[in-house]
Order: sequence, then structure tokens, then C-alpha cells
Amino acid sequence: MTAAAFSPALTATAEPPVMAARAWIAGRSFPPETPLINLSQAAPVDPPPRPLREAIAEAALNDPQAHLYGPVLGLPALREAVAERWSAHYRAAIAPEAVAITSGCNQAFCAAVATLAGPGDEVILPSPWYFNHRMWLDMAGVVTRPLPCDEAGLPSPERAAALIGPRTRAVVLVTPNNPTGAEYTAGLLAAFRDLCGERGLALVLDETYRDFHSGDGPPHDLFAAPGWGDTVIQLYSFSKVYRLTGHRVGAMLASPARLAQAEKFLDTTTICPNQLGQIAALAGIRRMGDWVAGERLEILRRRDALRDGFAGELGAGPGGWRLLSSGAYFAHLAHPFDAPSDVVAKALADRANLLVLPGTMFNPMRAEGGDGTAEATLRLAFANADAAGLAEVLRRLEAFRL
Repeated sequence: MTAAAFSPALTATAEPPVMAARAWIAGRSFPPETPLINLSQAAPVDPPPRPLREAIAEAALNDPQAHLYGPVLGLPALREAVAERWSAHYRAAIAPEAVAITSGCNQAFCAAVATLAGPGDEVILPSPWYFNHRMWLDMAGVVTRPLPCDEAGLPSPERAAALIGPRTRAVVLVTPNNPTGAEYTAGLLAAFRDLCGERGLALVLDETYRDFHSGDGPPHDLFAAPGWGDTVIQLYSFSKVYRLTGHRVGAMLASPARLAQAEKFLDTTTICPNQLGQIAALAGIRRMGDWVAGERLEILRRRDALRDGFAGELGAGPGGWRLLSSGAYFAHLAHPFDAPSDVVAKALADRANLLVLPGTMFNPMRAEGGDGTAEATLRLAFANADAAGLAEVLRRLEAFRL
């Protein structure tokens, strides 16, 4: 019997990077004096705060509806709470009808793309990119048009304009950025919004790490513009801020007309978001404001500790490590070695018991037309390392020789 063929688009898609990096350490044991420090995945490892676990337990035991299919676009109470909180945060008027709850932010991205593009269409994706975004575009047959960022991790609207062609459907931005940590200014986001609006494109704005932004006010005013939903699609995740990664709860904000199309995609994938996760997210919005503020300050302290470390001996001289950008969960580094970043990252795992991801997982390589960023950089996802852990990371990097 002849085996059924695999999908060419799927087989041509890159392997999941975090899983590939984990294979480097599979089966190894680590001595107590140099334990593994895993900075490969941007996900909290601690459980949700106790009030959210209690909300989940209460619903699991006493709410029969929590175990049934719910509305495809999410629980009305959570959609209303998001609309209310977002309206206050962004100083805008956002209706619940402009909010959909999804099974994580990755699904929100997939749903957004499904409403925008089909095989052969194009989406502009800044590089370095979030690898799951690129993977989904490849699987969907949508052509990625890379938009190289500057060394600080910032994309240029002018360079994006030069990439727009007759089949371009959207520009995707992530801020605070994964993998660079860079925060885009309100002015930069407005410039991209204006470009997309003038050219009839969507601006897909992933703000998964918004809760760890270094600024105290709204990061932009995109929602304040009349008819914002004609251009802007915002994506969000409850996973990071409330430690709900396993419950898969995200959000997509767009025009009600676009959400009606997204509903078709969502109904044929997960049917509805996880009910218990939604209940926890709702409890988080209603009850955990002070706790979230404390989590944000702790992440900013860890970012500052890394910045101080790279400003010292670690980054000294022309042969030192360089911190290109940092923010939210991430630090984007330039390594000092005459070797591609995947070789450097594998050696760090093998010889320094330090697991990080290479730039080759986030950028086109030189052989693919890249500008060398892929080979020269590494991503550190530092949110799970405390002060002592970060000090040890800096010590191991300084001592490392290829």
C-alpha cells in the first residue's frame, strides 16, 4: 500500500524551535554546582496565583456550564470585562462586540490571518519575528515578506512601504517585541497604522506582553481613532500575566464584521475557548490588579539587572557581548564569536548548561537573503530567572569561550 502524502506546506515549515532546543539537553543530567538555566521559552513556570486557582476549582466543582461548549467568541462576561478594561487603559471606547476570546494568542493570530489572506497572498513580518507567526504563514501558504529591523529592534514604515505589492494583505507588529524586547513608540505605531490605512491593509498588533511595558500610560492611541477596526487587529494573551499558559486563553480585538468571519475559523478548530481558563482570566481582570502591578515591577527589575550586567565587564571591549535591546521577557544579544548563532547556542547548552535560542530561529539566514542578524544574535527569555539566577547567567556568559 502506498503511503498517503504529507502536505507540502506543512513539511516545508520549520520545526518548533523550543522543542528543537530541548532536544539539545534531552537525557542529560546537570551537576548541582552548574544546574541547567533554561532561558529558551517565554512562559512562566509558576502556577497561577491562588485566587485564580480557587476560581477554577469553584467553577469545576459547582458550575455545570463550565464543562460544556460555550460561545465560540467567548464568555460574554469576559468580553465585557476586556472591553471595559481596555477602554480605560487605552482611553478609548471599545465595545464588547469588538472583542473575541480565543484559545491562546497563537490561535488569535491564526484566526486573524484566516480572515485576511489565502495561499499566495503576502504578509509583511518584521525580522526578527516571533517564530510561530512565521510557521503559521508558511503552513497557510501565505508568503512572508521579511522587514529587517534596525539594531535596536525597530521596524521602519518607509521600508515596509517599499515591500507592499498587489497581494500584500497585512503588516504584523509585536510590542513589547518577541524576540527582541523592543518597545515601539506610540508615534511609530501610528505611522504603521496610517500606512496600512492608506494602502488598504490590516495592521495586526500582537500585544501579548503589554502588561510588562515599561511605560505607565497607554502605549498607543490606536483605539481612539474613529473606525479603528477598519485597519487595526489587536491580539492579546492572558497566559503570561496570569500564568495561565496551560489554560489557553487569548483575545482578538477587531471590527465586529471581521470577528464574524473569524468565528468560522474558531468554530472549526476549538469550537470555544477553555471555559475554566476564561473564568480564571475574568477573575484576574476583576481581582488581581495590584498583583499584576507587582509582577510588572519585578520583570522590570530583572530587565534592569541584565542591562547593568551588559554595561559592565561582560560587554567591555570590541570582543564583548552586546545587549542590543531588552524589555518584557526578553533580551536580544549579539555574541562575540566567529560562528553562527546556532553553533554558539548549542555550545552554551553543552558546555555552560545555559539554554537559549539562536537568531537562526527568528530571522532569514544569509543563504536565504538575510542581513546576518540570524547568525549574529541570541534570544534570552529571562522572566523565570531571579536575581541570583541572572547573576549566574552573566557569569557563565562572561566565562564562556567557543
